[in-house]
Amino acid sequence: MHLVMAGVTAPSHVYPSLALIRELVSRGHDVRYAVGDRLADLVAPTGATVSPYRSVLPTTDEAWSGDPGEAMQLFLDEARAGFDALVDGPAPDAVLYDIGGLGARIAAHRWGVPAIQLSPAMVAWDGYREETAEFTAQLKASASGARYFASLGAWLHEHGVTLDVDDYLGLPPACVALLPRVLQPHADRVGPHVVFAGPCVDEGRRTGFVPPAGDRPLAYVALGTSYTDRPDLYRAAVDGLADAYRVVLATGKVDPATLGPLPDGVVAARAQPQLDVLDHAAVFVTHAGMGSASEALWAGVPTVALPQAVDQFTNAEQLACAGAGVVLAEDAVTPAGVRAAVDAAVALAPRARTLREQVRSAGGVVACADAVERLVGAGLGA
Repeated sequence: MHLVMAGVTAPSHVYPSLALIRELVSRGHDVRYAVGDRLADLVAPTGATVSPYRSVLPTTDEAWSGDPGEAMQLFLDEARAGFDALVDGPAPDAVLYDIGGLGARIAAHRWGVPAIQLSPAMVAWDGYREETAEFTAQLKASASGARYFASLGAWLHEHGVTLDVDDYLGLPPACVALLPRVLQPHADRVGPHVVFAGPCVDEGRRTGFVPPAGDRPLAYVALGTSYTDRPDLYRAAVDGLADAYRVVLATGKVDPATLGPLPDGVVAARAQPQLDVLDHAAVFVTHAGMGSASEALWAGVPTVALPQAVDQFTNAEQLACAGAGVVLAEDAVTPAGVRAAVDAAVALAPRARTLREQVRSAGGVVACADAVERLVGAGLGA
């Protein structure tokens, strides 16, 4: 098969599907992946042909607007910026797309082929539109929201897509969810158009990490790729945990040197090989981004969730409801608060191990690739 992937130039949107793209290529499928040039090197090792473009998405947290309409407009502008790269080639058998790949269904319409969403985050459930109608009405009534819906509607009309904007943004015709079902809110109300087989853990990210020496349990602290400017958390983790735990810190935007001398058994770097660290961890202090939450479940490691933005609050709640984690309140980011939360999470280890077996039984990368092949072969998503 020849497949085209409409990506989004944000690591949290690219990482979840990399292993799936690699698996599809290994099966002999020709995959072309459209993504902003600054992430081209992230995609290239999968074996996909990269069609790069100049991304217009912000590169700093501060540049992202807190206004929903303005943030949505950024993703629309990104989709338009990458559209020529997306359609620059012969018609594929299907278009795969990230949830932010807004040009994918336009491209699929242009080629007359199926479009299959690869969702790295929770998907809409039956009744979602009705339950969010008040928010949507307020959004459409705002200046930024009105601009967004008008801009997207005009773009659809320009390309002969007759769906209205609400339907275009609504339930996808076919979807492979790259997340464990246990992290999906109202999973019992998600229709058969969604295949839950994830997460797609990328074994190629392993490095052979060696943990700090010692027999104390290991606590891993990492807040993903974006919301990492939390020196208060890192310092609290060191002060609250070092006497009873080995600690591995991924400090992101914070220079580890600013934390000062670290006790024995505590290591810090801007980035850590997360899959490797989780193999050794007894607990994971995380922002509860979907990628990190999914990898924690895959590894069977209980979590302490400190959500920062977007879907992280929902993910943290899902982890807690599943019995695999606790939520750390902002006012509890103190040495004593972090220690209490970590100790409470460690006690959930048996439940986390049970969930690990459930999550892995869904099939992961192989099952997701099987689903893509099946959906394309059946012409679903058209």
